[in-house]
Amino acid sequence: MKVAKFKQAGFTLLELLVVMVIIGLLAGYVGPKYFAQIGKSETKTAKAQIEALSRALDTYRLDIGHYPSTEQGLAALNRQPDGEAKWQGPYLAKGVPADPWGRAYQYRYPGEHGDYDVWTLGSDGAVGGQDADSDVGNW
Repeated sequence: MKVAKFKQAGFTLLELLVVMVIIGLLAGYVGPKYFAQIGKSETKTAKAQIEALSRALDTYRLDIGHYPSTEQGLAALNRQPDGEAKWQGPYLAKGVPADPWGRAYQYRYPGEHGDYDVWTLGSDGAVGGQDADSDVGNW
């Protein structure tokens, strides 16, 4: 009488734990680098939007003879301010965008860094900061 031998297939608990540790180490290394790239892309988007706003403001100045006041703000690029007969806008096709973090861009005329200042406070919404939290402006 022959006794049949069965070969067990599968993984041991130790092998599964080793694989899980390796996956955890890889995720711990790759995850922060991936999320840092997301912060960089939002900053690049903010810079591109500020450049577009700057071009629209320069066109506004060419038409009117001066930049919008701080009180008129960036809304003057899409809606004719009172008393501006030379206005030939709208100067933005889709209106003033929100920054990549969902907040309105800041505008000041006259500016502290140039003729005018357009900026956003970064992901933290506070003045200053580093990396994705840093302010992004036209200066």
